[in-house]
Amino acid sequence: MATNTHDRTHRRTHRRPCTLSREHHCAYCVFSCLRLSIVLLVFTLLSMQAHAEQENSIKQEITANQTATKPSSNARVQVGSYNCPPFVIEHDDGTYSGLSIFLWHKIADELGLEYKITNHGLEELLNDVASQTLNIGVSCISITPEREEILDFSHSFYETHLAIVVKQQGHFATIKQILTNTKLLKVLGFFMAAAAIVGGIYFLLEHKVNDKLYSMSSNKAKLIEGFILGLLFITKGPFNYYEFRTLTGRVLTVMLAVFTTFFIASITAVLASTFTLGLLSSDIKGPNDLAKMRVGAKQASTSSLFLTNHSIVHRSYPDTADLLVALDQGEVDAIVADDAVLKFMIKKAKENGEYESLVILPYQFEKQNYGLVIENNSPHREKLNRALLKIRKSPEWRQALNDYFATR
Repeated sequence: MATNTHDRTHRRTHRRPCTLSREHHCAYCVFSCLRLSIVLLVFTLLSMQAHAEQENSIKQEITANQTATKPSSNARVQVGSYNCPPFVIEHDDGTYSGLSIFLWHKIADELGLEYKITNHGLEELLNDVASQTLNIGVSCISITPEREEILDFSHSFYETHLAIVVKQQGHFATIKQILTNTKLLKVLGFFMAAAAIVGGIYFLLEHKVNDKLYSMSSNKAKLIEGFILGLLFITKGPFNYYEFRTLTGRVLTVMLAVFTTFFIASITAVLASTFTLGLLSSDIKGPNDLAKMRVGAKQASTSSLFLTNHSIVHRSYPDTADLLVALDQGEVDAIVADDAVLKFMIKKAKENGEYESLVILPYQFEKQNYGLVIENNSPHREKLNRALLKIRKSPEWRQALNDYFATR
């Protein structure tokens, strides 16, 4: 019976009749089962090993991703900067201070980052961050679409605008400017015409009946008296109505009383504006007037880009300090730079008796937003932005703004 069972099993397995004798049947079955068990065992072990390796690979990938998105407390960041008071102030001993440096220190402490700050020019800094030689750039760097094409920015931490600085003219130049200022000449011409019209009307109404106001004997002299009367009327306001003899003259006096009040106020405002701005600013009324002047701007800056986009030829200088020197020495007639930086540097210079004749014109244009420059796909970007927003809401940040911008 066992032999028949073995034969049937052998045929199913080997597709041929068994040629072994009866005494070898049991040994052969044992060997076959053992071989099959070994094969199954090896297959099982290999499958378990492959599964374990796959799980280990997945765990390593997850760990790597978590490490990439969460900076380690031992991560070292290469930070680039350049001198831009009051945002970055470079000291003789190689240390840095300023509003941007204060912000970066707080962010680095918040994220547990180790870092090293090195000094660069603006163009060099942008290129180094774009090529990932540097991880982050910290200074007074404006966020622009052109720069966003090659690198990333943090959220904005300060808003300002571009400004124009000129050198006040001397007394002789001021007198010359008064005599040639077209706006002032137009105002004076309108002023004289108004005085002549008012004086002429009163002359026609009063010169035959009012000996008090028109005492000269000749008509020409009386016309001069009429002009003087109109000039006084425009500059000092209306006379008492009873000084006029005719009813029409008295009614006209009352009607002109209201008009001259507003007229005098308007003329005073225009003259004040002309003297304080036009005369002392080389007749600059806005950025478009720079096209006819010698202008300076910082190399690779947003001010230089603005002038280029508006077809204004200008000279480029390495930094804002060189711009101020060039303006003070007469190399250029005006300079364009960030308002916040100019105000701080000119204020500090005047405290030391320098640049006394430099003045910032009150024209705001081309808004600027400062941000930290970040390499593309930076692992620090999200956490850096969250830390930046947190610091901007803190009392320490408000105090830092007061320290560097006392007028704000």
